[in-house]
Amino acid sequence: MKNYDVIVVGGGIVGAATFYKMQKRYPRKEMLLIDKMSVLADHQTGNNSGVIHSGLYYKPGSLKAENCVKGRHELVSFAKEYNVPHDVCGKVVVAVDSSEMGSLNKIHALGIENKIEGIELINSDQLRDIEPECRGEAALWVPCTGIIDFREATKKMVEVAIGIQPLSAVHLSEEVLDFNPEGEGTLVTTSKAKYFAKHLIVCGGLQADRLAIKDGVKLREKVVGFRGDYYELNDHAKHKVRNLIYPVPNPDFPFLGVHFTRMTNGEIECGPNAVFTFKREGYGKTDFNLRDTVDALGYSGTWKLFFNNMSFGINEYRRAFSKRLFLKTLQHLVPSLTMDDIRPGRSGVRAMLLNRQGDTGDDFRIETTDRSIHVLNAPSPAATASLAIGDYVADRYAEKFG
Repeated sequence: MKNYDVIVVGGGIVGAATFYKMQKRYPRKEMLLIDKMSVLADHQTGNNSGVIHSGLYYKPGSLKAENCVKGRHELVSFAKEYNVPHDVCGKVVVAVDSSEMGSLNKIHALGIENKIEGIELINSDQLRDIEPECRGEAALWVPCTGIIDFREATKKMVEVAIGIQPLSAVHLSEEVLDFNPEGEGTLVTTSKAKYFAKHLIVCGGLQADRLAIKDGVKLREKVVGFRGDYYELNDHAKHKVRNLIYPVPNPDFPFLGVHFTRMTNGEIECGPNAVFTFKREGYGKTDFNLRDTVDALGYSGTWKLFFNNMSFGINEYRRAFSKRLFLKTLQHLVPSLTMDDIRPGRSGVRAMLLNRQGDTGDDFRIETTDRSIHVLNAPSPAATASLAIGDYVADRYAEKFG
């Protein structure tokens, strides 16, 4: 049984960034990163929209707002230093008609309060200069938004961490099954071995609640998964989107809405929608897992979320199974798109920590026990904020464990 100073559970970008930041701060400590998948960043990180978020939408002073801005700057610097594919290309947030101008102005004010550099309200002519095929009453130009290969960034963070301390390790294809207190640390049982950790940091993503409960955390909330489907522009239509085009988000709906994103590989994605998934790690429309379904549908918070967003939810499901309805949504922003311009793309799944009132927990949630730290809620913009979250966790570690 191998002993480690710190074991980090979870090989998404938040786990990788935490592993990297902890190793930088404590170069002599031996650490282990464990993930059940055969490659890093294989769930939420590797299947998101690949956007470096500006920090535009979040409540001033919140962990999301502060860590997104700080993390964005760090992420871009890291990408430059280690040649991670990225491009700070900017985005437009578009008010399609005058009814959305009030919300657009509020977002602009929020962005100024969050110190988002360079943001500017632009008119319809200026919008067409940036995105010639996009139509709207006005828009917010956000020049510091960008795109990045999050899978490559995750791999590089882990690679650099191991370079700092060669006695540290990364174990993939190894699922964590249980945690048991032992002495002043924790016995970690996996599908392949047992390890002793003086301290434990868990960045479990879609399994965060279950892993926390295994570690004795008294958690009343539950993680519920939502799938997001994407379409892609065919080659002949790629000229219709230059970089990133976002709608003004509906304040009554807990997602940003369908948008256009140029990826670092040159593809252009349109999406995602947001539908309840019957399997936490299910990327297909018909994927099903009995435990996940019973867990979610047996929880009052799930039903309250459904009832609070009934009309939105029905529309999202209809769009998930109808290319024509999906196209109609895309045409609000880019009217010239046709059925021949788009083809079905990939899907992603996002974890949402729901309380019993159906509240999605708007901010990051990180809790500390007497032996461990758990990242319980890290929805978007967690990938952008990952290096700042790693610092935040390392600060909690220093305060609690010295």
